[in-house]
Amino acid sequence: MKTNIVTIAAALTVALIAGCGGSGSTPATTTALSGNVADGYLVGATVFLDKNVNYQLDAGEPTTVTGENGAYTLNVDPADVGKYPIVAMAIQGQTIDMDSPDVTVASSYILCLPARAVSGTVNSNFISPMSTLIREKLEANPDMTLTEAMTQLRTQMNLAAATDMMGDYVAGSGQGMMNAAQYQAMHTIAQQMAGIMAGQSALVMNGTAVNQNHYRSMMGMINRDMSVITANATDSTFMTGMRNQMQTQLRNMQMNGGFANYSGMFRNMTSHSNL
Repeated sequence: MKTNIVTIAAALTVALIAGCGGSGSTPATTTALSGNVADGYLVGATVFLDKNVNYQLDAGEPTTVTGENGAYTLNVDPADVGKYPIVAMAIQGQTIDMDSPDVTVASSYILCLPARAVSGTVNSNFISPMSTLIREKLEANPDMTLTEAMTQLRTQMNLAAATDMMGDYVAGSGQGMMNAAQYQAMHTIAQQMAGIMAGQSALVMNGTAVNQNHYRSMMGMINRDMSVITANATDSTFMTGMRNQMQTQLRNMQMNGGFANYSGMFRNMTSHSNL
């Protein structure tokens, strides 16, 4: 009986110690999700794990701000890795696009990384206009694989098969890098895609709030016209006309009512040949 009392007392002591240690002094285990954000590298962009899947930062969602070279790290619950997309918001008057480092961006816009591409591997989570469009392809075609979505976009952009559509094209376009010309082309096209997104900011965003119906319809239009955007990426007059045409289409859409039916702008083109 004496032994039992000692055993119970010892167990209570261990329980009390454990209880004190679990009150916040010991942080929960997290996984670091790190990467970069770009059309050119975006410094001062807000990045968050979009657990509500609504393209905007809500209470309780892990968040951070990008630093040098658009770098970010999110500390998240390990169970959430690959479950939710990561969203990056370029903010008017705050974010700097290092393609034009002397000014902040004139309009806010949203970039995304699809949940299926999110990885705990160091610096693997590159967020760009390409990853954004790939996410929307997957949203519109739930049976499509990540590989199929990347292949489809590579075909639309007429890029070589070795081009990594989720890769850091800013780093990849450096002098002496393998496939540098392909990544330079990606960078140029990404600049135009970001310009289109920013050009629709007044119709898609209200501060940091996002009209999901308009946002996803905008991305559907970009996908529909991706081959044309690619072919005219260096023609500023043409791209200005395209942005104006898109504004007209978005103005004629309803402001509310949930996600638009835009599946027709995301036809499956994975059977097309690639370079």
